[in-house]
Amino acid sequence: MSAVDTLFSGLRQQGEKAFIPFITAGDPNLKATSELLSALVAQGSHLCEIGIPYSDPIADGPVIQASYTRVLNSGIGLDEIFQMLKETAPSLNAPVVTMVSHAIIHRRGLANYVSAAKESHVAGLIVPDLPVEESADLAAVCKAEDISLIQLITPNTPADRVQRIIDATTGFIYYVSVVGITGERQTLPEEIIESVQSVRDKTDLPICIGFGISTPEHVRLLAPVADGIIVGSAIVRRYASSESISPRQDAGLDTETVRKVGEYVKTLTHALATC
Repeated sequence: MSAVDTLFSGLRQQGEKAFIPFITAGDPNLKATSELLSALVAQGSHLCEIGIPYSDPIADGPVIQASYTRVLNSGIGLDEIFQMLKETAPSLNAPVVTMVSHAIIHRRGLANYVSAAKESHVAGLIVPDLPVEESADLAAVCKAEDISLIQLITPNTPADRVQRIIDATTGFIYYVSVVGITGERQTLPEEIIESVQSVRDKTDLPICIGFGISTPEHVRLLAPVADGIIVGSAIVRRYASSESISPRQDAGLDTETVRKVGEYVKTLTHALATC
């Protein structure tokens, strides 16, 4: 079992759901990423998703795209991100998974990338631009390293393809709640509950819902059909708006920004815990 499997097994036994924050690796600097991970876990996050910056993001909205651009312009590389995770992840009481383009994995080589991720205490990979039809090679490498290969299902995924994705997924299903790109939304589609339930009827895998989620009300709406709730753009926007951000890798974040992000996340973890 991967660390992701172990987490969800324990949560299910306790009747709990996972809160999963997303932040971009290296934004605004690597020390800040490390500080944010610790703060997010301290406020009740169960698993952390880290975005590996890429010049051509697949489904990311303007907030996350801008964060990727800041990191790429700063010159932070993949090896530096892995080193930060190697130093930070062991102290977190939560697994870390990465959202990463298959182009980055392919460039490094499947076995080399997964081995480096394993050494950096990464527990799972989310690869949004990897079609399920082409995922077998990476799935085999991940299985050998006990790393989950988490795949995505959207509201537009045809029923026959849903089952193919389920069969090729380990860790959890990432269910995309809305059609389109990431970003905060005022409302979520009315049909989402029924759509998620149709996937749940086909699998025992945990289902975690992301895209567009930003309020305690969203969390309460989705909690009955979700095993986990993923929030990204709303968190990234809150730390990116700090006026004291520095790209210096040893700068970290100012205490007030970390506090504000933590307080926001606490409202979401509290909503999830009380559903």
